[in-house]
Amino acid sequence: MEYPTFTLERENFPDLLSQIPDPPRRLYVKGSIPDENFKFLTVVGSRKYTNYGKDACEKLICGLRSYPIVIVSGLALGMDAIAHRSALDTGLLTLAFPGSGLGDKALYPRSHLGLAREILDNGGALISEFEETFIATPYSFPQRNRLMAAMSHAVLVVEAEEKSGTLITSKFATEYNRDVLTVPGSIFSSTSAGPHMLIRLGATPVTRSEDIIEQLGLAPKSQHSMNFGYDDCSADEKRIIELLKSPLPRDELITALGMSTGKANTLLSVLEIKGIITETMGEIRLK
Repeated sequence: MEYPTFTLERENFPDLLSQIPDPPRRLYVKGSIPDENFKFLTVVGSRKYTNYGKDACEKLICGLRSYPIVIVSGLALGMDAIAHRSALDTGLLTLAFPGSGLGDKALYPRSHLGLAREILDNGGALISEFEETFIATPYSFPQRNRLMAAMSHAVLVVEAEEKSGTLITSKFATEYNRDVLTVPGSIFSSTSAGPHMLIRLGATPVTRSEDIIEQLGLAPKSQHSMNFGYDDCSADEKRIIELLKSPLPRDELITALGMSTGKANTLLSVLEIKGIITETMGEIRLK
């Protein structure tokens, strides 16, 4: 399916984007911008992410499944792409703001043309204030960062070094009176320096999806709703899913299940094959 680019004039901007003091003259859009019944969460982070950052981003977005939340990011290499991909895998809509025009020959980075197509095929949109043939420049990325901050109710910073360009988005979010959230990290990792600085400045630390849901003003799902997407799982498999609201080492999980090691390991293998759980850094967690 082809997705022609259309122009959105200022009078037709989404309300969030109309609130800022420096809106663009117009927007160029491919796809569909969700209506304002959704909450918009911008997710940004380092291009040089760690396994911890990747796992944290995937886990947090997975926990937003079935909520009316749209994931916004910049289509860039690194955490942006992980955020878009996690949203697609979770069934959430996602919007991409590249630092270039939207034409196939201009879209940056070239390696994410396929990801851009998936975003469109799954009901999301590509948005830019730059004309279709505009080639990305160093100044165009901070310029688009302000639009990502403006288009969101909250900005989540997953990983960033202390002088990272990622923090430009959080700076705009503060100026636009948006909530800034961040994921605490290891004191030994340079990519945790940015989040820890933001926490010192008043950002909300996020360690679970429920922190995001609460910050966006959404009601938590009922226990019944927590089983969304797990209808084909057995009762024992659903027990494991329930226990893994927080990641657990394998031996602790098996002890909590109160069943034989062989049976528990079989169930865990089935859930891993189904793509529901993963084991990283010595812990089993929901994807």
